[in-house]
Amino acid sequence: MLMDRIALALTIVGGINWGSIGLFRFDLVAWLFGGQTATVSRVIYTLVGLSALWCVSLLFRSDAITDDEI
Repeated sequence: MLMDRIALALTIVGGINWGSIGLFRFDLVAWLFGGQTATVSRVIYTLVGLSALWCVSLLFRSDAITDDEI
């Protein structure tokens, strides 16, 4: 459950970054962390990509949250 939330948050960050690139030609991650080739930026890009792959698994899960789990 925690991993799902972390992956979703990182995927949202990636989506916002791609939106800013598409609309404004502005790479927010690169701007914040020193360019696209900076190590920190590359780590963030990698984590966002892995998070997106993790979120694909959410599409195929049939787990339903019940009132007992809340």
